[in-house]
Amino acid sequence: MKAWGAYIRNSLFYSLSLLWIWIMGLQWVSFMDFTWYTETKSIVLISMTAIIVIEMLLPAKRIYRVILEGAVILYIIHKELVKYWVYMPSGTMANRIEQYVDHLSPYIWIAAGAWVLLTLSAILVNTKRRILVFSSLNVIAFSILDSFTVSDLWQEVAWTVFAAMGWLVSEHFRRFQARFPAGWKHLRKYPLKIFIHAAVLFSVIFIAGVSMPNIPPTLTDPYTAWIGTPGGSSNTADVSGELTSEKVKSTSGYSRNDNNLGGGFNFDYTPVMSVKSEKRSYWRGETRQVYSGSGWSDERTGSDYDDVNIGTTLRSSEPIASGETETLEQTVTMLNDNVYPVLFGAFNVSQVKQMDDVNAGKMLWESNQSTLHWNTDSKQPQYPKTYTVISEVPVIPEDEIRSKTFKNLYNGDKLDDKYLQIPKSFPERTRKLAEQVTSSADTPYEKIGLLQNYLINNFKYTNQPDLSKKTSDDFVDSFLFDIKEGYCDYFSTSMVMMARSLDIPARWVKGYAPGQQQMNSDDVLQRQGRVADTGIYTVTNADAHSWAEVYFGSYGWVPVEATPGFNMPLLTHKEDSKPVTAPQVEDETEQDVLKETTTAGTGTNGSGLSIAAIAWITVLIIVLLAIYTLWLLRIRVRFFLIGIRKGRKLTEDQKVIVMTEQWLNKLKRKGIRRSSNETLRESVNRWEKEMPTLSPALGPLLMLFEKARYSPSSVSEAEWRSVYDHSRNLKTALKKAEDPAA
Repeated sequence: MKAWGAYIRNSLFYSLSLLWIWIMGLQWVSFMDFTWYTETKSIVLISMTAIIVIEMLLPAKRIYRVILEGAVILYIIHKELVKYWVYMPSGTMANRIEQYVDHLSPYIWIAAGAWVLLTLSAILVNTKRRILVFSSLNVIAFSILDSFTVSDLWQEVAWTVFAAMGWLVSEHFRRFQARFPAGWKHLRKYPLKIFIHAAVLFSVIFIAGVSMPNIPPTLTDPYTAWIGTPGGSSNTADVSGELTSEKVKSTSGYSRNDNNLGGGFNFDYTPVMSVKSEKRSYWRGETRQVYSGSGWSDERTGSDYDDVNIGTTLRSSEPIASGETETLEQTVTMLNDNVYPVLFGAFNVSQVKQMDDVNAGKMLWESNQSTLHWNTDSKQPQYPKTYTVISEVPVIPEDEIRSKTFKNLYNGDKLDDKYLQIPKSFPERTRKLAEQVTSSADTPYEKIGLLQNYLINNFKYTNQPDLSKKTSDDFVDSFLFDIKEGYCDYFSTSMVMMARSLDIPARWVKGYAPGQQQMNSDDVLQRQGRVADTGIYTVTNADAHSWAEVYFGSYGWVPVEATPGFNMPLLTHKEDSKPVTAPQVEDETEQDVLKETTTAGTGTNGSGLSIAAIAWITVLIIVLLAIYTLWLLRIRVRFFLIGIRKGRKLTEDQKVIVMTEQWLNKLKRKGIRRSSNETLRESVNRWEKEMPTLSPALGPLLMLFEKARYSPSSVSEAEWRSVYDHSRNLKTALKKAEDPAA
């Protein structure tokens, strides 16, 4: 145990260096969020954390630490790849090892690179100059990437600067310890003072930074000037693509990341695919069921998937709609070289009829979500250029469903629970709003219709919502009460979560809207002023879309479109088509909602904090700093106040007398009292006999008091200042007298 404690003490500054580098490394992982898969990000984060824990806490030779860290990284890669279903080990141990080795690349190289950079940086960057160069290079790199990519890296820069400051402070103390060991030993006795000074300095700098007003740039951002018009960029992100900034937007398209919805985007009209189909439809991709408050965070395992062969019927674990269905065949022809995680089709795909290259990858069927996944283990992944799928499109008996009560639809149905998931932090006012909007309806179908119409008729569609209005941390709540405008992700997620708050099972779906229908005109038709329908729809990145699916018991999943300007033929409410507004609420509830929406101020400053919050934090920091400063200067303040009462500045003799009163009061609080008939010398002599441990401090204090009070010679400045040291010695002696073991 002693050896471990000695290792911790001796490696303190090395451990601090690792901590600051780890914080900087997290910023690079954050930047790579758009490029890396979820499993890659998880592997790097866990590996970096494990490495610094081993380096900080394991008192072993470096070679042994390196071996252990390598083994831990291999284990982390295995666990995360299985967790995210990159591969599923099966067979004998030799087969499992072979499967693991086959899937190590490229994850092992990324994790190993992070490992090497982390440890080498801590070893090599060991002077103030190197720390400044290393940190500056990181800041410069983030600044360049902020200008020439769609990413907004202000937070990454801020955290990098914070880590650099902390690193410089710890390096300063390391050098101080090396040059002045005696001074460092003395300094270690007052760790709280050191921490408070550092915390105040960091707080002032932080408050100054976040309080800076947002000033629009004088010059055009290089990236904005580089990409030109909105449709000209080849970089695409999901329509749910996370918001980067209000000036630089991502472009529309389909991606894997739905963890952080919101923000804005530019329309990208680059063609994605053409779909030949007899009927117009939404081209469904995949679904999500776990809402986190900021987006959708589903995690799948290998047991959720079944292999798919050409021509086999895809069985669903979910009930499909009761009654009539229509068979719809669609032929999809890809118009770009992107690799998508799913195959697209109308409603639920029931069969893959044909595919041009069956060896390009593997089809996997997720029966509980009715999703057809595309998986490839190749280092150069490919996506089929042409494939044909068959879907069973339900014909919804609207009049019949409308009359079905909650008990008719959901009584005893086990499927409901996982599609009613709501995070614990989900705001209560959003639940109340859903209840108020649907208070006039009795059945689930009617309530969904009212929610649908409320969203369509009371909120504005825009691809660039004004995020400066946002005060709530919850994505849905901020849309409904703060921003009140957005695009499909805002409307569809709100539809799902408001339905769930009413105990109606729902899930989020993303894919593509129908696209533009191609028209084929010949000379005869042109002369007649008519065109012929080819049944071919051209889908672009701008058609990327999300919507809701609501579960109606034995009738299955029914798509619901809640975004203004989009039209889905299923689930229309003709008699409820007039605008629906929320009913008037009770005064108390209305006041609560008003308070919630206004307490955070009228806007944010780009860091996510509202102006009012920043103001209060600033005031709190200033007040605490003032209180701490007064506490440090309490003796001088006391001298100043007594001097004001006396009408003149205190002499050194008077200061000693004032300090004597202070240490006598300290003794009195400890129960060591002076008798009324005793002189101070008599009291001190008695105390020294009763508690000999106080004698080394009481003697000098008594001598200084008697010199100041009775001697014709005055106390020097150095002598009265020594009262501070003697008072501290007395305080230490009192503690020892109370607790001899200390």
